Amino acid sequence: MCPSDVAGLIEKEAEAFASLYPDAHIEMVRGTSSEGIRELFSARAELAVTTRDLSGDERAAATRARLGVEGYGIARDGIVVIAHSGSAVENLTVEDVRHIYEGSVARWSAFGGPAEEIIPVAQTPGDLTEAFVEKVMAGNPIQARSVIAGSDSEAVAEVMRRPGAIGYVTLGWADRGATALRLSSLQGLPYWKPDLEAVYQGEYPLTRAVTLLVRTNGHPLANGFVTYVTSRDGQQIVKDAGLVPSTVPVRFVRRSPMRSDH
Repeated sequence: MCPSDVAGLIEKEAEAFASLYPDAHIEMVRGTSSEGIRELFSARAELAVTTRDLSGDERAAATRARLGVEGYGIARDGIVVIAHSGSAVENLTVEDVRHIYEGSVARWSAFGGPAEEIIPVAQTPGDLTEAFVEKVMAGNPIQARSVIAGSDSEAVAEVMRRPGAIGYVTLGWADRGATALRLSSLQGLPYWKPDLEAVYQGEYPLTRAVTLLVRTNGHPLANGFVTYVTSRDGQQIVKDAGLVPSTVPVRFVRRSPMRSDH
């Protein structure tokens, strides 16, 4: 079971694994992290891909059932806030983004841009939007009237179609035509471009982990797949997908954050 927003990565990993082990068969089913965890716990799936930690209730359920579960971090992702390529605003705080999506700020002039209407683009319910609501909206629902996109590619297309638009996508879609905005966790702190290094170092304020969960006494094939994905070859696929590898060393040419105001 795999969330849709990382399904492309897992499909590539499964294809590479199958090319090495032709007799191995991996069937990927798309669903949310919550659905994958339920399927894993009930032994209807041998492996679950998640983009969040187990909740307290899920940990308690595993404990009550005496269910051993092991997690392997394979990548780090970022929630990238994008704007139309003609946007005059390049820097926002997380609070600024929250104000936009709660509907309390409606024009770019509030952030030093023109008196142009802000058009929020929100993705359909799923892991990415769940993470956006948790990390940006402090758990509160999106209130602003928004254009709805069904995927990262649709979100980029909708933002590019509308001057004044803003949206959010995964890290692999940061440079697909729209402008990836620099974000700061608080006013007065540095603004960070959503690149691999900032996510790797934990400097970019909106990050999440991609984890493979398996049962301790589960099927050997699931553990074999984990071994491949966490290997150097598997982690190269992670990097090629635009995410940050978690199990191999990563080197960067050091750059400086943006320290200006809006």
